[in-house]
Amino acid sequence: VQLVESGGGLVQPGGSLRLSCAASGFTFSSYRMSWYRQAPGKELELVAHISKFGGIKNYADSVKGRFTITRDNAKSTVYLQMNSPKPEDTAVYYCNRGLLHPLEYDYWGQGTQVTVSS
Repeated sequence: VQLVESGGGLVQPGGSLRLSCAASGFTFSSYRMSWYRQAPGKELELVAHISKFGGIKNYADSVKGRFTITRDNAKSTVYLQMNSPKPEDTAVYYCNRGLLHPLEYDYWGQGTQVTVSS
């Protein structure tokens, strides 16, 4: 399993950013995919997840209406579109396969840092 997150950076409140996660080493279309984040001093939390073919999406209440998760099975990539980010969205963002409690995973990619600040 390999997961490579990218697209993070510094963004102003109210701006937009799109994160990508390129997956390899497994049959991408056989798994739900999830985005998690870890803010400084806090535990990993689930942000959004998407079903195998993208028909079902769910979001944490804190990002609902602002973030959108999508996937491209042909490219083995999952995306997180972040619109109107807030300073409290500042975190390292990770993707992973399936929908597990963060402590249940035995592999994480390097993540991508998102900083929301003016």
